[in-house]
Amino acid sequence: MNVKAEKVQLKYGKDFALKDISFELSGEKIYGLLGRNGAGKTSLLSILASFREPSSGTITINGEIPFENAKVMQQVAFLYNKDYKEESDNVIDMLEDIQRYRPNFDKNYAEYLVDRFKLDRKKPIKKFSKGMQSSLNVIMGLASRAPVTIFDEVYLGMDAPSRDIFYRELLEDQGKHPRIIILSTHLVSEMDYLFDEVMIINQGTILLHEEIDTLLAKGATITGNADLVNDFTSNKKQINMQELGTAKSVTIYGELSDDEREAALESGLDLAPVSLHELFIHLTEEEN
Repeated sequence: MNVKAEKVQLKYGKDFALKDISFELSGEKIYGLLGRNGAGKTSLLSILASFREPSSGTITINGEIPFENAKVMQQVAFLYNKDYKEESDNVIDMLEDIQRYRPNFDKNYAEYLVDRFKLDRKKPIKKFSKGMQSSLNVIMGLASRAPVTIFDEVYLGMDAPSRDIFYRELLEDQGKHPRIIILSTHLVSEMDYLFDEVMIINQGTILLHEEIDTLLAKGATITGNADLVNDFTSNKKQINMQELGTAKSVTIYGELSDDEREAALESGLDLAPVSLHELFIHLTEEEN
């Protein structure tokens, strides 16, 4: 499966929600899509799911444009923060309806997940709590086993134990039935271990798209005497800085060579890795 965006733009009136977005997703991986509120995450995902057309540029899935393409649209599942206040069906009836439109849907797995999340099989969905409705979205996404499965902040309202079940089932089912999974989230520090690759979108543009290990290797925090830290980081991209008396801590974005690391340690500087959460905050702050 291959998903490709080429110079995608989306306009609302005179304002751009997306500006010249280009990327390619290939292989059966879990992609983390990160961005601040209003960055354009949901706009991008809604185009991928054929909910709307781009104003310009193209999105293709396995070489085909998905919009109003029934064959391709069946292969993409888009789960988002939906309000079910008008939904009178129970969870089993809902899953049976979905099965008709999802060729890879596994009903037995769906019913296993219903029990795993402890959802009432008889209660109308409109009477579910917000967390229970979110669990239903997770169930529909996982059990559909669509070749491209998108979760747009579906965890909203779920408590910590329910989110943990989601993460465990996601990894286990991805191992058994691999596909492209896109996770859009604000819970970066909680979900970073799930990602194979990360895309950060900021102000309607792709800020970066990298494998998670490669990205994390590019960040480091250097701490020590302020003069020594200044000398060491003077030619580096600095994304955060803190000072306390004669001590200073600078977070940089850019991979350090082995020689640089050795020189820093010999100078008495401390080197610490940077988490994805920290990189996300500092990089989007720096761009803003």
